[in-house]
Amino acid sequence: MSARTTTPWPLVALFTAGYLAPYLLPTTVGRLSAGLPLSATEAGSIGSALLLSSATAGFLLASRVDRFGPRVLARGGLLLAAAGYGTAALTTTIPLVVLGAIVGGLGSGTITSVAATGIAGQRDPHRTTTLGLLGVSALAGALYLTIPHLGPGHGHPLTAIAVTALLVLPVTRHLPAAGAPEAPHARTVRATTPLPHRRAGLVLAAAMLCWSLAQNSLWGVSGRIGLQQAGLTEVTVGAVFAVALGAGLLGVIGAGALGQRLGRALPIGAGTALIAGCIALSAAATDLTSFATGEIAWNTVYPVVLSYVIGLAASLDQRGRWAVLVGSASSLGTACGPLAGSLLSARVGYPGMGVILALGLLLITGPMTAVALRTRRAAPLPQEHPVVEIPLDAVPAPRSAYDTAGPRQATAGAVAGPGPGSR
Repeated sequence: MSARTTTPWPLVALFTAGYLAPYLLPTTVGRLSAGLPLSATEAGSIGSALLLSSATAGFLLASRVDRFGPRVLARGGLLLAAAGYGTAALTTTIPLVVLGAIVGGLGSGTITSVAATGIAGQRDPHRTTTLGLLGVSALAGALYLTIPHLGPGHGHPLTAIAVTALLVLPVTRHLPAAGAPEAPHARTVRATTPLPHRRAGLVLAAAMLCWSLAQNSLWGVSGRIGLQQAGLTEVTVGAVFAVALGAGLLGVIGAGALGQRLGRALPIGAGTALIAGCIALSAAATDLTSFATGEIAWNTVYPVVLSYVIGLAASLDQRGRWAVLVGSASSLGTACGPLAGSLLSARVGYPGMGVILALGLLLITGPMTAVALRTRRAAPLPQEHPVVEIPLDAVPAPRSAYDTAGPRQATAGAVAGPGPGSR
């Protein structure tokens, strides 16, 4: 029993390393534009390429984590992230920066795929997700306070992501390798289980693509809103982001304490509507007060909703396939966010962009809430059935066999999103 209740810290560490690049997107894009001969749109395009690469890795690995083994994939992803982001940080040659961002994105996507698959197999995916969000929010907040004091240059946020990947590398020894022994009936269940809840999963994936696109369209240009429209310094903008991420920590702690007492439909539906209002407020900011209010309120609510969406995706399939697919769809929306935000703000201004994004979020609130309601009626939540034991043999199996076949063990070898995703 103790194995089932132990906090899966390796998965929390992988979640943190995988999501750090999206969380640092505003300062990464801003410094690419300021430190290299790139326009704001070109810098946003590099950010989009990074996140699109991450989404591609997720789609490719959605059902293959168990086949290759979580340990091998996690190590490969961390090494790719370190090499890619490190290369992009150490060079000023634009093609190499772009190549490094793409390689680093592949690494981030691989890391998050392993983390999402493992989280889906946990007894309580929502709890593990909230811990991961706490980790990445705290680390990103500390970096937003630190990076402005390290001097100019595009490499500081990229270096931070690369170093984080290297620091997390040792925890992969606690993940199972490919071909790790498991009970015969566990293998049978894995081999014969089709992808469940297809309609609900597809609706959730499509909604999350739009959800993350809206979140990251603003997140990708938030730094420029603070610097240009609100007239703040980089140090002040970084401090606002750090406080906002700190408020996000409180939101995640609250979500973890609340658990499933309100179900998933209410936090997802009402939370998304609140986020729409926060985005409109932040995009229209013209001074420190309005900018800080919008960003702090937005970052408080965003991780709460994201934790419930990741938990919802994980509940659709304990093998983690929907968790990875929905997460990859979210990354795809995240990838388009910086470029979409740059184009929208260039055409209609930041306030007009905020109104468009807010209306888009309100339109997808209904489908996301409907999936949460339907899934809640169709199947019990993960914590309502601590372990699923399906004996397929006539002869009673020993207790140790059930331990191996439990949903946590089946993927202990082994989610979100912007959402803003972007993050």
